[in-house]
Amino acid sequence: MAAVAKIKHIRMTPRKMRVVANQIRGKEIQKAIDYLQFCKRRAAGPILKLVKSAVANATHKGDVDIDNLYIKKLTVDDGPTMRRWLPRARGIATKILKRTSHVTVELGEK
Repeated sequence: MAAVAKIKHIRMTPRKMRVVANQIRGKEIQKAIDYLQFCKRRAAGPILKLVKSAVANATHKGDVDIDNLYIKKLTVDDGPTMRRWLPRARGIATKILKRTSHVTVELGEK
């Protein structure tokens, strides 16, 4: 295990985050960063920052060649859900779920 980075309580649904995460899982670091920089999805921004943070953690540990790093494990889990209420007709209210995500990335060496 070369390095781990986590980010919690991202105000984005896990379903949308997983679309981007599935594209870079198992890729080399430079290819993943290139993909995330040009990806138009909103989820690419936080995941890009997380991958760069994991690379910085790996270099801080030392004895790691950045060219040999790849994304070994990338998980997107559900965070706490905020509930909001929307008034509707006839005196009732509808629940609006504002979902959050927890993302963990683990880098490995080839």
